[in-house]
Amino acid sequence: MSKIVRSGIIQASNVIAPTADTSKMSKQEIKKEMEKIRQAMLEKHEKLTAEAAKKGVQVLCYQEIFNLPYFCAEHHQRWYDIAEPIPGPTTEEVSKWAKKHSMAIIAPIYEYVMPGVYYNTAAVIDADGKLLGITRKMHIPYVHPGFYEKYYFKPGNTDYPVFQTAYAKVAPYICYDRHFPDGARLLGLHGAEIMFNPSATTEGVSKYLWELEQPAHAVANGYFVGAINRVGLEEPWKTGKFYGMSYFCNPKGKIIAQGSGDKDEVVVADLNLEEIYETRNAWQFYRDRRPETYGDLAKLLP
Repeated sequence: MSKIVRSGIIQASNVIAPTADTSKMSKQEIKKEMEKIRQAMLEKHEKLTAEAAKKGVQVLCYQEIFNLPYFCAEHHQRWYDIAEPIPGPTTEEVSKWAKKHSMAIIAPIYEYVMPGVYYNTAAVIDADGKLLGITRKMHIPYVHPGFYEKYYFKPGNTDYPVFQTAYAKVAPYICYDRHFPDGARLLGLHGAEIMFNPSATTEGVSKYLWELEQPAHAVANGYFVGAINRVGLEEPWKTGKFYGMSYFCNPKGKIIAQGSGDKDEVVVADLNLEEIYETRNAWQFYRDRRPETYGDLAKLLP
């Protein structure tokens, strides 16, 4: 018997550009501006979430650090001040949306734990508004100028949790994590039915991998994948164009719904969870695993 879960992903451009040169601004002025930026993105996502609800979406995921611009394009301590705890103001607001629309929502935000300890985190909120838990980004890149993530984020310590929502077992796997098949496999072993990859990636960095790696994860692990990217050229940095193209693929790796390259958009797909069982019965990758031979994977080599 089929079990259809209507799922959605949101790709969105930044609303308000932060001031490039803050040397003449007071700390209070900087903080006020950043709060204005965050509020504008929350208002945008509230509307897009309502649009998703009208389309019948039951499980929804936002893009990486959805309520801010991709500030890792610069080195600036001002962004430490906009990080927030979980639970906190943003998760409390999103919890209201989840309860209002009876929708499970994955909300990636910049998490504050204590002074000097910040994470790139996704909060998972169930359809009743309850915070189920968090996933922290495990792999933190320093790819090239414009991706200064090691300046802002501590590597995650939550391992690879899977969350049972009212509709499906979901697992966030944040941005750069997608380049590592080991974690994607663990999510499958932990029971994930839908893996969501909220991202911020630009044309010159990884576009050639965008429709390659994540369908490969779907095939290797026999689950659905929702891949989310931003859109637009973010001011004032202009370090690269976020190319959107957010999509869902099925357990056979086929893209079944995809967004545009340049527009705010709610991408929706009906995911038949029965396909997971059908695909895994056809391709017995879990049955034929040889974990006793993989010891070197857990060693710091070379």
